[in-house]
Amino acid sequence: MYKIDLMPFANYSCKLIGYIRFLFFIASILFTLSSFAKEAQPTAEDPELEKRLISLSENLRCLVCQNETIAESRADFSNDMRREIREQMKANKSDAEIIEFLVARYGDFVLYDPPFKSTTFLLWFGPLILFISGVAALMFYLRRRRTQIEEDSLSDSERLQAETLIKAIDKEKV
Repeated sequence: MYKIDLMPFANYSCKLIGYIRFLFFIASILFTLSSFAKEAQPTAEDPELEKRLISLSENLRCLVCQNETIAESRADFSNDMRREIREQMKANKSDAEIIEFLVARYGDFVLYDPPFKSTTFLLWFGPLILFISGVAALMFYLRRRRTQIEEDSLSDSERLQAETLIKAIDKEKV
């Protein structure tokens, strides 16, 4: 009979498992490090104009996203607005003129910090009005509920009956 020695194959499988673990470790590190990567900044023909564009667009709201500035948003609308702002900057318009143009075109909502006017009254005081009305409604509800839940006190005969029942229960326990 021939004996087959399986030990050399066992040694290779241990090495293979070690290599797979090592590759898994390297892959997990690479994937983890890639999560810290930032988006590449677009290269500009004029760096000063691009800095001015970024500082101005950080104060303007993306009308599509509504919770991001134009500088942060990657929506097509924001790209179009940045292109429009860049063209106006190339035409030597000031930041105030550009903002005035955008407000005339899109309204005060395009500004991240809208001015206090009669048309923006609800924008400024709407959350406060809603909070106060909610607190007032809660207070009204709790007061009305308090009057509905009045404790009825026992009459003398009911109190005597309750005491006799309690005494009877206590005697049964003993």
